[in-house]
Amino acid sequence: NTIPIQYQYNTNTIPRGRTPTNIMAADSNSKVSTEDKDEILTYQPLAADSAVSANPHIPSVSASAVLGESESMPDDHPICKGHNFQTSNSIDSIMTSMLNTGFQATNVGKAIEEIRRMRKWRLSDVPWKEGDDEALKDPAVRKNIRARIFFAYTSNQISCGQREVIKFLVQHKMVDVIVTTAGGIEEDIIKCFEHTYMGDFKLSGKELRKKGINRIGNLLVPNKNYCKFEDWVAPLISTMHDEQDAKWVEQAKELTTALAANGTVEDVMESKRPFAITPSEFIARLGKEIDNDESVLHWAAQNDIPVFCPALTDGSVGDMIHFHSYKRPGFILDIARDIRGINELAVRSHATGQLILGGGLVKHHTCNANLMRNGADYSVYVNTGHEFDGSDGGASPDEAISWGKIRITADPVKVCADATVVFPLMVSQTFAKDVEEWKESTRDCVCWLEDDI
Repeated sequence: NTIPIQYQYNTNTIPRGRTPTNIMAADSNSKVSTEDKDEILTYQPLAADSAVSANPHIPSVSASAVLGESESMPDDHPICKGHNFQTSNSIDSIMTSMLNTGFQATNVGKAIEEIRRMRKWRLSDVPWKEGDDEALKDPAVRKNIRARIFFAYTSNQISCGQREVIKFLVQHKMVDVIVTTAGGIEEDIIKCFEHTYMGDFKLSGKELRKKGINRIGNLLVPNKNYCKFEDWVAPLISTMHDEQDAKWVEQAKELTTALAANGTVEDVMESKRPFAITPSEFIARLGKEIDNDESVLHWAAQNDIPVFCPALTDGSVGDMIHFHSYKRPGFILDIARDIRGINELAVRSHATGQLILGGGLVKHHTCNANLMRNGADYSVYVNTGHEFDGSDGGASPDEAISWGKIRITADPVKVCADATVVFPLMVSQTFAKDVEEWKESTRDCVCWLEDDI
């Protein structure tokens, strides 16, 4: 009988200019030199009692590669198994089965678990130890300190129907800090005046332009929507400019009085710094003035949830400020005070969670704030970006760990999917599950001991 081949020379792996020096024949005792092991396919001989060895027509190099033994999986290791519609077709049961479905369904399941963890965390989960703040020693105090949740989203999430999902979270005070783009501000206000309509991804841009209709993906926004927004916001900018100038006049009088009392300019300016509104204060004013229950900003203003937008001028709001400057220069937005504001909110937190829909500015601004405290404890990304081009939008949570934006002890999750598809499902299994229970359990909670309840 022919003995199964144990070693087979592969001519495709020999570098040009070299020749094999140790091509072995079939011999269970033969060895392959270190020099040639990269050029020769080598495998351990199969057991003598193997059914494969008994078949002289199968080279063992192939049999070992295709039919080699594998290690046993642990008994408690999760098994891949999809949803059984024979037993239930409820949304809860479908979402539960996602965790073991595989691919992005599994990541959705993991994201749901991560959101639950960030909402459940209390300082009482962490034992007090010598050297910690004595004010935090009381167990009753520790159980009322929860994680601060940063919620970030790009403007398209407000342009589409996700706005209503976001409004739900803000209305019920389920997030603590919001980061968005200029479009995330103005589109929310615009929808209080006019509707956004369904369209199609393939509609002609040329034809739409002739009709004064703007396309956002498969959504349509008539130009008149922006005109109504501009008619509403322009007088408000003028009012805020009046208030700014009045404050400056008041400060000038105080400065004059202080200097007359033999004070120095340095001493006076230390306590009387020139007044300027921040972008977050500007946004809060919009939310207060719109007074519309359908608005995300309205509920943010009602619930004292700060909305940060470092690129507030990158949109229709910026257009209005630009046009206003021709008529009346001098209106100032103090972005420096806002960066200190969001960073301090991160630092003044015993734990933080970040839930980020989309990439770009909102993702980095949120992560960078958490860098100030050596990283977020809990993180969920939902976006379609990939990291092959080095973009921050596509950067994985593991890359954020390398920067200190997410803690090395964290277990972050990225869901690579359209947020309009998966985020409402995630909310259905987390925030929407316990609205009244959340309100009751967090009634006396703070994120930092000195915070107001």
